[in-house]
Amino acid sequence: MGNDQVREILSRREREIMDVIYRRGEATVAEVIEGMAEPPSYSAVRALMNILEEKGHLRHKKAGARYVYVPTRPRQRAGKEALRRLSTTFFGGSVSDTVAALLDVSREELNLEEMDRLARLIEEARKEGR
Repeated sequence: MGNDQVREILSRREREIMDVIYRRGEATVAEVIEGMAEPPSYSAVRALMNILEEKGHLRHKKAGARYVYVPTRPRQRAGKEALRRLSTTFFGGSVSDTVAALLDVSREELNLEEMDRLARLIEEARKEGR
C-alpha cells in the first residue's frame, strides 16, 4: 500500500470526527467531543485530530487560546475520493458494480424521487457520450 493510500484510510473514530467537523463547518476539540455519540477522552480526540491533520484532512487556525479545526477539502469532494477508493478496492474500479452494490444495500431506502434522479443522471451521461 502506497503512502498516499495510507493517508486516505480513516478509522471509524477519524470518520466520526470528520463527520462532526463537516456538519459544523469548523470545530474545536471540545466541540467535536460534544458532537460524538460515545467520545473517548479529550486527549484521545485531540490526538486523532492531530493525526487527521498529518494525513491532510484537517488544518487548524488559532482562535485565542484554542485551535479551531477545518476540513482541507469540501465534504462532497472528500466523499467522491473515498467512493473512488472504495470502488477500486472492492469492485475493481467498476462503476456499474459499485452502483449496483449501493442500490442493493439501499433499495428499501430509495424513494421515487431519488430513483428518478438516478435515471436522469444516467440519461444525461448517455447524451454526453460517457
